[in-house]
Amino acid sequence: MLKVIDAITLRDMFVGGAKNLTANRDYVDSLNVFPVPDGDTGTNMSMTIQNAVKEVVALGEGFDMTQLAQAITNGSLKGARGNSGVILSQIFKGVCDCALNKEYLSIKEFSQALQNGARVAYSAVAKPKEGTILTVIRVIAEQSSNYVSGRNNDFIKFFTSIIEVGENILAQTPDMLPVLKKAGVVDAGGMGLIFVLKGFLKILKGEIIEENTQQVEGKEQEIEAEIDELEDITFAYCTEFFITNIYPKTTLADIDKFRDKLSKIGDSLIVIGDLNLVKVHVHTNTPGLALQYAVQLGELTKVKIENMLEQYRALMEKRARERKPLGIVAVCAGEGFTKIFKELNVDYVIEGGQTMNPSVDDIKTAVDKVNADVVLVLPNNKNIILAAEQAKEFTKNKCIVVPTVNVQSGISAAIAFDPSVSGEENLEMMMEMASTLTCGEVTTAVRKTVTETGLKLREGDIIGLNGKAIVNAGSSVEDTTLDLISQLVNEESGLITLYYGENVSDEDVAHIQGVLSERYPDLDVMIYDGGQPHYFYEIAVQ
Repeated sequence: MLKVIDAITLRDMFVGGAKNLTANRDYVDSLNVFPVPDGDTGTNMSMTIQNAVKEVVALGEGFDMTQLAQAITNGSLKGARGNSGVILSQIFKGVCDCALNKEYLSIKEFSQALQNGARVAYSAVAKPKEGTILTVIRVIAEQSSNYVSGRNNDFIKFFTSIIEVGENILAQTPDMLPVLKKAGVVDAGGMGLIFVLKGFLKILKGEIIEENTQQVEGKEQEIEAEIDELEDITFAYCTEFFITNIYPKTTLADIDKFRDKLSKIGDSLIVIGDLNLVKVHVHTNTPGLALQYAVQLGELTKVKIENMLEQYRALMEKRARERKPLGIVAVCAGEGFTKIFKELNVDYVIEGGQTMNPSVDDIKTAVDKVNADVVLVLPNNKNIILAAEQAKEFTKNKCIVVPTVNVQSGISAAIAFDPSVSGEENLEMMMEMASTLTCGEVTTAVRKTVTETGLKLREGDIIGLNGKAIVNAGSSVEDTTLDLISQLVNEESGLITLYYGENVSDEDVAHIQGVLSERYPDLDVMIYDGGQPHYFYEIAVQ
């Protein structure tokens, strides 16, 4: 049981966090909503922490906690890139401030350090936004105090718990920040922070982190840029620099006044540091004026000015070159189903289904994101077809709704897609393929009732559905599923496909596959992880 960490362990954790973030930076980059100069979040955060690692490694072996904390603080600030990198550097600064002059850090002290890291990070941003990395570190820090004693009095359990807290709040960020919800992603900076914490945990567990892997953890989502919003860029120049060798006459009040001046000529403002070093980031139309203000405080170094409008024009040219005749949008619930649709070259997957129908605007937004002349929409649910038809009236791209009534028929339709023929021809082929299926579902009764056929149900019964009709019920998931399949199979059947849900174990899947293979030796049996909530199995027989 690891109750305290020393300087050597903290160093190894920090290096491990850097490796894990770097290994996954491409995935974090893929979550970006805006492809502007400071929009490569994974890259920016990775380069920020890697710069700190250089200073940590330069310490050699003979160092104490204070020297380590100073190296992390100075290295991350000097290497900070973009908003995300700067905020990450301030989280590290707040944490490291609490490690100064200590020999060890207890779990309680580390919790307090996280809280200080959140406070320092918030204070570094002129107008903090919820739904970002700031929210993720704040909630982690606030709830970390719940895991400092009792059974969790162990650093491995502590990090396991706070990572779970972080992942839960990260999943909620789209509901806090409209631009994330519109893009269909979680906050990239928050995801980067989770990868750092997971790196810490891997080191504590003794796991090896491969530096050059392209491992993707979490839900992958390919994102097209928010073109309309990029057109409305107010401040064109992303401006970054350091103020160093600060003049003796300069005071902290002067730095505050400098921050106020910049706030009047730009946005996305961050001014952090002290009388030794100041890091500046601002979007402005007058970068020269920003530099003029800064040079009154000290010497300037590492000046970087990038034109975001130029980035936008390049994006538009790239989008035009890559535009294709046909694209596909699909609706589904479950990571497994999302992966299947992605493997079938679906361009955009909307999360939704039986218990969470996407809105007309959700569908419109998804269709508009696909860089194609014509977009085919697979609603995969009877309750979503009407919303999809309504969305057709508002989309920029031509939209054709393929009226698939469940996710099984949606997958079958996606398999039939042929990009070499017209949208109308695809509609006909995809519906013809979907019509060859007989589909069923296995779920739980949520209330007591009597069906039209006289089947008496109690709350909690396992029920089998053929379409909307409840055709059987029981107390066993496997028995109900097997009984339902027996009603779906006929003499012409050649294939049984099961998609299992998030509450079905690997052991249960293996067992039912064996039973089906034995009962139906002349039929092919295929089983896939759908990951769907609420439904144990989605079944397709053809």
